[in-house]
Amino acid sequence: MPLRPVRPPAAALAALLMLATGCTAVGGSSADRAGPGRELSAAELRAAAVADSDLGAGYTVTVMTPGHGDTGAGAGREVADVPACQPLLDAVTPATPAASASPAAQAPGYPYAETDLSVARAADPRGGVYGGLLGYRTGRAAVLQAELEKLFGPCAAFTSMAPAPPAEKPGKKAPIRTRHRLNREDTPTPGGADAALGFTLTNESGSAVLSQRAVLARIGPALAVFTTFGVAAEPATAPDEVIVRHQVAKLRAAQAKKK
Repeated sequence: MPLRPVRPPAAALAALLMLATGCTAVGGSSADRAGPGRELSAAELRAAAVADSDLGAGYTVTVMTPGHGDTGAGAGREVADVPACQPLLDAVTPATPAASASPAAQAPGYPYAETDLSVARAADPRGGVYGGLLGYRTGRAAVLQAELEKLFGPCAAFTSMAPAPPAEKPGKKAPIRTRHRLNREDTPTPGGADAALGFTLTNESGSAVLSQRAVLARIGPALAVFTTFGVAAEPATAPDEVIVRHQVAKLRAAQAKKK
C-alpha cells in the first residue's frame, strides 16, 4: 500500500504513538515544567496556525478540520511484522470508520486539541507541506518525543502485509509484502522551539519506492509536525524551513500571551 497524503500523517503519528506506548504521564518532564508556554485552547491553537500573510507571496495555506481527507475506505489494516512499528503504518493510511469511532481515539494519550493544515508554494508545485499542531497537557509532549526516539532501533527496517482481498472479489492480486525503512534525519532545532526531531519513512513495494519525510518540533506543551512526500526519482525533501520557522514562532507567541 503506498503512502498517501490523504491527511497530515505525521500529526496522526504523534497521537497514535501515545496510545501505542501507553504514555499517559500527568506529572510532566522537567523540560516541559521548566520551559515557557501555556496550554492553548482549541480555538487558540487554530488561530496560531500560519497564514498566507505570515509566509509571504507564493504561499497558500489551507487550515483543515482534524482528520480531513480520511476516506474510510474500509480496505482493512496493513499489519507490521514488528508491533512497535504499527503506529507508523496507521499514521500513513486512511482510517476506517470503525477505527475513527473507536473509544481508543478518546484515550488520554491523544492531544486535547489539534489543528491540521497544508501549505502549497507556487514555485514548487510538488513540494507541498502537510502540518499538524497538537496541544498536550503539561509534560506529555516531551514524553511523546522521547518515545518516538525509541522507534529508530526496532523500526529501522521492517515489513508489513496488506490485508487479503475479499473472497467475493476473485481475480484480485494477492497481498504484497512491503518493506519499510525508518531513518533519522539531521534536523536543527528551529529558533523558539525546545527540541526537534526529523525522520524519513520509506515504503518499498516491488520497484516502487515512496517516502515521507517529517520534522517534529516541540514548543512548550505543543507539538508542530511537518510532512512532505516523494518517490524514488524525487525523494521527499525536508519541509520548507520558512514554514517551520514561522509556525514555531506563532505557537511560541500564542503561548506567551496572557489570557
